[in-house]
Amino acid sequence: MDEDPQITLYRLQACPFCERVVRVLDEYDLEYRSRFVEPLHSRRNVIQRVSGSRTAPALVDEATGVTMSESANIVEYLRATYGDERAATDGGRDVETDDGADAATDGGDA
Repeated sequence: MDEDPQITLYRLQACPFCERVVRVLDEYDLEYRSRFVEPLHSRRNVIQRVSGSRTAPALVDEATGVTMSESANIVEYLRATYGDERAATDGGRDVETDDGADAATDGGDA
């Protein structure tokens, strides 16, 4: 494919949290660009400019306009957006349960 990937992953070398995200990207056969960042937290300015935090990993998905940090949140997003859970959650959008209650949260961290 000649186009640049729509997903960019900002990550650290040998970071288990970053590798967790990589496994899910690979599981769904998603093309992505890896950007390895400074190991020293105070020097991760590139991540801070992108996500507002210096935490790695950070993911930018240009296809959906989503930018986020924290591996658990990223994995949940990837599964809801690109995985098998997509159909059940309507792509991560608010959906109603069988009892009519709103299944979405207030957007806070899980």
